[in-house]
Amino acid sequence: MKETARSDSDQSLGLVKFLSWSSLALILLVNLFLSIFLSNYARQDVLAKQRKFALLLAENLNHQIYQRFTLPTVIGFGRVDLGQPAQYDRLEKTILSTIHSFHVNEVRIYGFDKKVSFSTDRELVGQSGYAGEAIIEAMDQGTSSFQLVSRVGFLSGIFNLHLKSGSVILRTIYPLRTERSLVPGNPEGVIMGVLELSQDITEDYQKVVDFQRIIVVTSLGSALLLFVMLRMIISRAGRINDQRIQEREQLERELQQQEKLAGMGRMVAGIAHEIRNPLGIIRSTAELLLKRNKDSDGVNAKLLSAIFDESKRLSKTVGDFLDYARPKSPRQDPVDLATVLDQALTFLEPKCEEQGVAVTRDYAPGLVVRGDKDLLYRAVYNVLSNALESLAEDKEKARDPAIVISAAASAKAVLLTVADSGPGFSPENKDRLLDPFFTTKDAGTGLGLAIVRNIVESHNAVLGLDDAPGGGALVTMTFPPAA
Repeated sequence: MKETARSDSDQSLGLVKFLSWSSLALILLVNLFLSIFLSNYARQDVLAKQRKFALLLAENLNHQIYQRFTLPTVIGFGRVDLGQPAQYDRLEKTILSTIHSFHVNEVRIYGFDKKVSFSTDRELVGQSGYAGEAIIEAMDQGTSSFQLVSRVGFLSGIFNLHLKSGSVILRTIYPLRTERSLVPGNPEGVIMGVLELSQDITEDYQKVVDFQRIIVVTSLGSALLLFVMLRMIISRAGRINDQRIQEREQLERELQQQEKLAGMGRMVAGIAHEIRNPLGIIRSTAELLLKRNKDSDGVNAKLLSAIFDESKRLSKTVGDFLDYARPKSPRQDPVDLATVLDQALTFLEPKCEEQGVAVTRDYAPGLVVRGDKDLLYRAVYNVLSNALESLAEDKEKARDPAIVISAAASAKAVLLTVADSGPGFSPENKDRLLDPFFTTKDAGTGLGLAIVRNIVESHNAVLGLDDAPGGGALVTMTFPPAA
């Protein structure tokens, strides 16, 4: 039944973990998709605006070249010939004044021979092999086009906080046209060449990259925060689930133990009750015969003494069984624990002197609790007897056998401690010492501490077993103060 309950609970928690991790993965993928979509949308929007601006600049440059260079050159020289330095210089001034402050890296003009007729980089003038398909298409079809030359990848752009100038270049291919007919009878808009305009748009592209970085970092940060929150919730749920399972298993064990002990108690109580009466007759008869033969040193006197001692021990054992099997409800009278301790120590003092055990009393009158004086006396007496027995068993090792009884009262509790210098509690048996019928003694019943626990708990108090700081056993009883 326990295995089934734990298995069902583990399956439920496993399903919760699976759903949580699945939700986290789904949210992460959605965030990543949205970040890529938004960043690409922003990138395309910026590039579209840059293309529009480049096209306007190319149209303006076409207009300025035509108005300020082509017309004056045709009127003054009869035709355009860039091989003449004067014409070349005039064109260069026109172009440079037009592109000033527009982040234009280079301007080229290609002739119909596919060679560079003009360039802001004079070393390229007259060179061939630079006209690509876009240049040829502009000459043949008169179409404009754009080329993006980027030295920055998506990931490198995300991690590179500052892009170097010239990292992203936008090239605009634009056919140079006449705005009106230069020769009577020819149509206007005739292609004179092809203009190639290279602009550095790194600064604007940097803004897009920064925007992409913000989106990615925000998405990853929100996913990480969600992951941490889900992890904490799942971990807490797991701990609570394990704790509840342990508490339920502990309760089931305690219920089974109580049922087993209740049945055993009923059986033991019945047997002990039947034994008690004839045992009492045997004990009293042996005591009477022993008194009559106390002056005799014969075998009969020794046998009678053995019968009396064993019947007395057996009577105590039967009494322990009955006390555990049928615990009585304690009275609720004001009881001074100091008086109870004094009475128990008065009775045990001869035995302490016989064993050479030093007893230290660290308490004062006024330790009042509500309870049953007889039951409290029984509990204190059992604890002190166990301390003496442990010191007697350990007398070869214990150089200075001692028992320290301390008690103090506060507004919240009355604390009673009994410490001895004996061997202390064995770690492997410590958790079982309060179990009924568990004993490490050859002649013990295993009910002494179990009876003490029943008495203490019936007074709404707490019994504790621990090791004394200086070695030995430490028994604590924490009582609520008398109201």
